[in-house]
Amino acid sequence: MKIAVVGATGMVGEVMLKVLAERNFPITELLVVASERSVGKELSFKGQTYKVIGLADAVAEKPDIAIFSAGGGTSLEWAPKFADAGVTVIDNSSAWRMDPTKKLVVPEINANELTPEDKIIANPNCSTIQMVMALAPLHKAYKMKRVVVSTYQSISGTGVKAVKQLENELAGVEGEMAYPYPINRNALPHCDVFEENGYTKEEMKLAREPQKIFGDHSFAVSATAVRIPTSGGHSEAVNVQFENDFTLADIRRLLNDTPGVVVQDNPDTNTYPMPIYAHDKDEVFVGRIRRDESQPNTLNMWIVADNLRKGAATNAVQIAEYLVKNNLV
Repeated sequence: MKIAVVGATGMVGEVMLKVLAERNFPITELLVVASERSVGKELSFKGQTYKVIGLADAVAEKPDIAIFSAGGGTSLEWAPKFADAGVTVIDNSSAWRMDPTKKLVVPEINANELTPEDKIIANPNCSTIQMVMALAPLHKAYKMKRVVVSTYQSISGTGVKAVKQLENELAGVEGEMAYPYPINRNALPHCDVFEENGYTKEEMKLAREPQKIFGDHSFAVSATAVRIPTSGGHSEAVNVQFENDFTLADIRRLLNDTPGVVVQDNPDTNTYPMPIYAHDKDEVFVGRIRRDESQPNTLNMWIVADNLRKGAATNAVQIAEYLVKNNLV
């Protein structure tokens, strides 16, 4: 397998290389790819040093799979060029997610929809991935009607600039701002840009992407996305109304039986998911499981995951693993 990691010098790109190494992905040749300003830089992978190459050179090399985490503009321009060269692209940006001709994939849920003809495959939004991982078995069992989600998202979801802003604020140093306001000791109800309907782009991703992943528009999602000063890991308070009733014991059983989901839910011992425990892990953690006592057939959950791993890099690598295992590349 000749594999290209596009955006290899970025935060998610670095984690992608780490995950590929950890999972012993079958790489015979690795291409580390980035923008022109990074060409010639050296990166380490499994004890070897690799020089960063540019996008045009990477296309010419015709890798089997190119995993992109280089921003929407780069993906829109370059993913089709790779695809035209016969390369299967797994794209981590928002560029292709809602394109009706492209699959939006969480492997545990809908990888079976992939075919050899899918040359550009979209990786969902980080907040979406962890939410649908927990909702998938419950939707199958009880059929969702409505989901209300409030997120508490790490600054790492914004990128290196945001991490530097928090570091500067903690050190009392003035510097470049990723956000319009301080993030230290603050919470910003503002993830991504605002759209005409008053919601942010991040909130609308949470509203639209689950319907596409499940192939089902019979339920609706309403979201509020908030940025908080944690350095890694996204948290979500999720309220979900079902058409059919449930028992909490069955909810816990279904979640426990779902690969990639870990239930941490014992109020007696203060056991519940937190970003500090999800750090550097690939699982999605679910706790604070309880009935919404204000209306029937409604559940509250607290969902936490490492946004750079299952929320981005790990999910993309899992897609690549599925493609290889099923001879789709």
